[in-house]
Amino acid sequence: MHSTPKPAALAVVLRGQDALLVRRKNEPDAGLWGFPGGRIESGETVFECAVRELAEETGIHSSAQDYLTTIDVIRREDDEVRFHYVLTAVLCDYLSGVPQAADDAMQAAWIKLTDIAEARIPLSEHVASVAQMALALREGSIDS
Repeated sequence: MHSTPKPAALAVVLRGQDALLVRRKNEPDAGLWGFPGGRIESGETVFECAVRELAEETGIHSSAQDYLTTIDVIRREDDEVRFHYVLTAVLCDYLSGVPQAADDAMQAAWIKLTDIAEARIPLSEHVASVAQMALALREGSIDS
């Protein structure tokens, strides 16, 4: 069991009307689609982590642009905390690469934003709302 929250970053990359998602191999959320990301290493910024994790999990290169939101992911089992991650979602600009699953991702793919909004694939919690935030920020309908 994990008792201390683990800080992590998510890389939210949009390209046209698609978002880059990975299907997770490991808990939490094994088998579900979500944004690439992982734990922040000592001395690493949230932006650096998002860019690094994105490259490790998908082979996609990007530049981090803006903070989107922070999400608590807490899983309990028998009234004990099993996982507690504090995820900071970062909007990243796509630079290059073709999605290839690696590290702890089973699959990596560009997924239509409409498919995410309508949950046409099994998604981790908050994926649709974070994708909507990223789209709104990209289109300039919310302030950063």
